[in-house]
Amino acid sequence: MGLVLSPRADTPRTESLHGWDAPGWRGLRVVVTGLGVSGFSVADTLAELGAVVTVVDGNDGPENQARAETLRIVGVSEVLLDAEATRSLPAVAGEPADLVVTSPGWRPDQPLLMEAHAAGLPIWSDIELAWRVRERPGRPTAEWVCLTGTNGKTTTVTMVEAILRADGRRAIACGNVGTPVLDAVRDPEGFDVLALELSSFQLHWTHSLAPAAAAVLNLAEDHVDWHGSLEAYAADKGKVYQNARVACVYNEADALTRTLVERADVQEGCRAIAFTTGTPGLSTVGMVDGILVDRAFTENRRHEAVALAARSDLGTVAPKHTVANAAAAAALTRAVGVSPEAVAEGLRGYDRGEHRIQLVATSRDVMWVNDSKATNPHAADASLAAFTSIVWLAGGLPKGVTFDELVSTHARRLRAVVLLGTDTSVLRAALAAHAPDVPVHAPLAAADGAGSPDGPAVMAEAVRLADRLARPGDTVLMAPAAASMDQFRSYAERGDSFIASVAALMQEHGWDVNGEGPGPDAPDPS
Repeated sequence: MGLVLSPRADTPRTESLHGWDAPGWRGLRVVVTGLGVSGFSVADTLAELGAVVTVVDGNDGPENQARAETLRIVGVSEVLLDAEATRSLPAVAGEPADLVVTSPGWRPDQPLLMEAHAAGLPIWSDIELAWRVRERPGRPTAEWVCLTGTNGKTTTVTMVEAILRADGRRAIACGNVGTPVLDAVRDPEGFDVLALELSSFQLHWTHSLAPAAAAVLNLAEDHVDWHGSLEAYAADKGKVYQNARVACVYNEADALTRTLVERADVQEGCRAIAFTTGTPGLSTVGMVDGILVDRAFTENRRHEAVALAARSDLGTVAPKHTVANAAAAAALTRAVGVSPEAVAEGLRGYDRGEHRIQLVATSRDVMWVNDSKATNPHAADASLAAFTSIVWLAGGLPKGVTFDELVSTHARRLRAVVLLGTDTSVLRAALAAHAPDVPVHAPLAAADGAGSPDGPAVMAEAVRLADRLARPGDTVLMAPAAASMDQFRSYAERGDSFIASVAALMQEHGWDVNGEGPGPDAPDPS
């Protein structure tokens, strides 16, 4: 891949573009790539700033057609919706472009972006644009608290938002989740704090971010097909720490996150703060006897810790990785001055969401758990570690990663495996090598690579297979360790399909989803 590893931040035409009222926005010629949620917000913002905008997207479906019409109404000069238009850098109102703002789904080796890079154009993310226009006369300028990582981002940023709100701050989770960051920046009332979840894709094209506090939650092999290598992926994640002002929060259990802090060029006075699920040392947030405590943001941190919350505040099922997410959220929010009481209140009240260690049903002493959000081996590792005897529903689009370490670590927990996905070869090989005695089953012939069958039909059969394999005391865990797009539109659709299939199974057998049922045990599938 011809990856752009060092994208250009500025030219003389763009280096003065800081602040909503910077005069250089007017007449600036910008190509916006992608017309999804973030691309639409970018184009809309640039039109409001007075820039001349051309939007490019290869999808000309009804949703994009509607978005294009709206953008034309607000002053976007041109919207090009066809695959051919994505293969080269377009002119803007007949003149060469000054800037490209790209959506995170566009890879660095995409021809249009490669041409822009070769021409010496700056390429920005929506995050970069939002950072540059965040200061606007007559509105408060929000603090930014940013986090990234391979797993746990959405849970942690939701926790951060809840804690900030419990402290009386007007705050919103945005960026790679929920509200586009530019919509938050343009909110008429403004915010006290923006809690940003950032993907490695967004960070790749972000150059001048200077958050109050930042965290890399963890790092594991993921998106290697986009970044080209684990090293490049980690380097982009580490950009979240650049120019941090108050705290760089890292995972004590993940040495690479600390290394990224050590490499970062931060502002004077910025501190390195660890989080852990164990007993915290100095300048660390961690756990002592089931209590989340702070030894980082307290005056007498050498000799005492401040109690923040109880593990029970995290809900009935609080696996180790959920505790880690809570510790990271506490560290980030304590960095911007929230009270200990707000940490506890926020963690008790945050929206846990669906598809993340979600208990779907308990029947005949078997738990059915949906963790469709586990889209890579690192996330699935956390799920598998939470249970002792598992019928594992796994597989999907692997994104260039391997499963050997995951399978070898948890082989002793596996009663059986039911495979999902259109190509199960990599996962099958790992199971054969590291868990040869574990039964492996696959619904439908197409799950072995003979095409892409209807996802819900595959899931329904997978659930029936899992039911026949499970025994009292087992957990049927759908933690695929892979992306969903080979058979489903999203991890959420995959999770919904699992939930629906479990409900149908319970109804078919007349079982109570929260207790015992009369259904007889069935024999193992042949």
